[in-house]
Amino acid sequence: MKQIIFLFFLLIYGYAQSQVINVETLRKKTDSAKWTGSVSLDASLIKNKNSIFKIANTADVQYNNKKELWLFINDLKFEKAAGESFVNKGTQHLRYNHSVTETIKMEAFVQAQYDAISEIDFRGLIGTGPRFKLSSNEDYRFYLGTLIMYEYEQASEVEDNKTRKDIRGSAYVSFSIYPTESIGIISTSYYQPRVDALKDYRLSSTTSILFKIWENLAFKTTFIYNFDAYPVITIPKAQYELTNGLLFTF
Repeated sequence: MKQIIFLFFLLIYGYAQSQVINVETLRKKTDSAKWTGSVSLDASLIKNKNSIFKIANTADVQYNNKKELWLFINDLKFEKAAGESFVNKGTQHLRYNHSVTETIKMEAFVQAQYDAISEIDFRGLIGTGPRFKLSSNEDYRFYLGTLIMYEYEQASEVEDNKTRKDIRGSAYVSFSIYPTESIGIISTSYYQPRVDALKDYRLSSTTSILFKIWENLAFKTTFIYNFDAYPVITIPKAQYELTNGLLFTF
């Protein structure tokens, strides 16, 4: 069950406006070196500039040999807003972990994405930093990450200054709780300020609950909140997303 919960982690992204990937929801716990993966289908009701109905399909694959971990995610979403249906959001994310000690790992990642609703034609990220395991209890896990990243952003035509090139910090805290064998509760929060202008920051918080249905099938519900102090013009600073869906793992 816990492997299913970690697979499920992959599928809930802290995107919305700031499009922060909730990497803690991407990791999968395995007892031996092997390939793992998952696919999901979600239905969502989102409120930002418009009322939006969304169906999302996500897939991932991970390789873990205990010393090193590779994780790749691909996400595409179909949305209907203001009566118009279109595919307008996509993300690809590649992450590498290297174990330094039992409690410390070094992370590195690259990410590419676009989001028409948030007026982002393209956003590219590359970053690295340490990740700390704060608890060794299998049923109650706590993590802290501190990374530095370079961000290249190309906004849509609504923005006069379309291109931004920034260095941002990315700090996150995460916990996962398993009160029973069939229920998991996971929460992760990110804080991402510009290093040269701390008032320009992003917040992202994701809380998820997973209910096991069968061995490889689970029902999940997730609430995501995002805040961007300086979003693209016409985009609200705060956005939220409530998602329910099914997850199949392999």
